[in-house]
Amino acid sequence: MSVKVAAENLAMLKENMVVVREYDEEKDKEAVEEVERRCEVGQHGKPTLVTDLLGDPLCRIRHFPYHVMLVAEYGEEKEVVGVIRGCMKSVTRGNSVYVKLAYILGLRVSPAHRMLGIGATLIQKIEEWCKQQGAEYTYMATDSSNKPSINLFTKKCSYTKFRAPTVLVQPVHAHYKPLGSGIAVIQLGPRTAGIIYRQLFANAEFFLMDVDKLLSSKLNLGTFMAVPRKSLTKWDPKTKVLPSSFAVLSVWNTKEVFQLQVKGVSKLTYACCKSTRLLDACMPWLRLPSFPNFFRPFGIYVLYGLHMEGENAPRLMKALCAFAHNMARDDHGCGAIVAEVGPRDPVRDVIPHWRNLSWTEDVWCIKKVDHYDNNEKQGVGHEPEPEPDWTTSHPSSPVIFVDPRDF
Repeated sequence: MSVKVAAENLAMLKENMVVVREYDEEKDKEAVEEVERRCEVGQHGKPTLVTDLLGDPLCRIRHFPYHVMLVAEYGEEKEVVGVIRGCMKSVTRGNSVYVKLAYILGLRVSPAHRMLGIGATLIQKIEEWCKQQGAEYTYMATDSSNKPSINLFTKKCSYTKFRAPTVLVQPVHAHYKPLGSGIAVIQLGPRTAGIIYRQLFANAEFFLMDVDKLLSSKLNLGTFMAVPRKSLTKWDPKTKVLPSSFAVLSVWNTKEVFQLQVKGVSKLTYACCKSTRLLDACMPWLRLPSFPNFFRPFGIYVLYGLHMEGENAPRLMKALCAFAHNMARDDHGCGAIVAEVGPRDPVRDVIPHWRNLSWTEDVWCIKKVDHYDNNEKQGVGHEPEPEPDWTTSHPSSPVIFVDPRDF
């Protein structure tokens, strides 16, 4: 028997041993939690960021109208060894052109069952679901250091590296941050915020068609605009005319969805971080930027829909970030504020963050979904001019509207 035939037989054997089906909460909850736990055991001696789903394996996709989670069973024992999640949304590909987009996330394969093709099988099955929902494109996102995941999607599943936003992380400190003199921060209602966002992000990529549902969600803590105080009386939020100088953002609370915790740090690192908090408590007048206690479960606020315009825009955006920080400061258990923006977005340079906690490239990989068309195959009728392939297009704008539910 040739090596090629043997490899094909082995692949067929592995395929027959793997069954992918939809998640059954009553039957699979404990098994999925065990897979998640096994996958988050980091390398020995290195810090690991562990995610607690708070007893709800569907929590990261539950707030999308259309979502699914698949599990992979292996062997005669039908052991759950893998999981993957997917959801659907309509977003702009630029210039107010909307496409149906599927987001693939939460791929996990138990360490003892890797290199068996289970990950690729899960991706294939979730893509079939996405296709049934009418998806035109599918995409995933991961840290640039996650080479195994990037290679799986790009080399085995034909995805293309597409965009690389920057993730900026600001710890929540014990002290309030000043907003600056002469600045007013006002909260916009969901309807007004939706109108303004549609105006500001008309040319952006990934802007949500159902942004109003996002802004009205209980997890959205509000949309806020900063303007020079002297211009406050001259602007009416009910009009579509924006102030000459302003900054705007929305705050999404993930603390009720999942929590994070850093594990695996050395005793020296733990002691050093704790000492900064003790020193800060003893001498609060110094307003030291002490390292928060990331070694116990904590939540995060996600800043999204960030935009600024006008002469005082950078100062106004910094004031909004300080305002969001102070909100998190008053919310027990919120340890960090996170914002993800395009690498060429002007707001990137003014958002406060810690460089060691942030990463410059969050790799987004995308794939065009192929749909079988009987008329096209048989040459019947006149087909409209096909839309340009988004996967090979240049960005229409430096701005990317990041969906906070993607975290």
